[in-house]
Amino acid sequence: MAVNSQSGAQASLAARLESVKLGLADAAKRAGRSPDDLTLIVVTKFHPASLVSDLAELGVRDVGENRHQEAQLKSAELAELDLRWHFIGQLQTKKARQAAQYAHAIHSIDRERLVDALATADVATPIEAFVQLNLTDDPGRGGAAPAELERIAERVLETPTLRLRGVMAVAPLPEEEEAASAFARLREYSERLRALAPGASDISAGMTHDYVEAIDAGATHLRIGSAITGNRPIAG
Repeated sequence: MAVNSQSGAQASLAARLESVKLGLADAAKRAGRSPDDLTLIVVTKFHPASLVSDLAELGVRDVGENRHQEAQLKSAELAELDLRWHFIGQLQTKKARQAAQYAHAIHSIDRERLVDALATADVATPIEAFVQLNLTDDPGRGGAAPAELERIAERVLETPTLRLRGVMAVAPLPEEEEAASAFARLREYSERLRALAPGASDISAGMTHDYVEAIDAGATHLRIGSAITGNRPIAG
């Protein structure tokens, strides 16, 4: 019975993953883009390492986490798997060097002090870095003010341990602004960044509820969680 239950759970996970992949491909085609231009990052916040292992069996290689301690433990437990760990949450400066030991990419570069901390990390290859921007007027939200984009980007470009990939943002709440409008502004910020660093053309944006709008605006990295993983367990 336990084996059948486990098999059923894996089949459901596979079905949800395939559904999202089809949705991303359809959104890309309707936007006149190639689905091959998109990177699906499966966000596994609060889920056990066993679920990440199940995802790996289904071909998932890009995994997103937004809590350092959780990411650190999972990446260590699953070190034998060929996974690319994307850190997408707010990163404390004092934890930066530790995060650099497992993170293939950090999507939440939002201040120069964090860049400076990552500059002293011992890494074999540069970490892919996205400058996170705050698309709201609330300074308490994650991300740098758009006015700080070039300054932070220049610091990243000067840092050998980092490779500047592009911009990242979370859409405002629906009652604050429509996702399409917010992501259109993010695309403008991406163009500003490319004027400084032509190769930093990636856009990390779009989650389960707004990935269509993100793809329309040029998103290259989609951070999808519950649509694939199912409801999150209660945080411990």
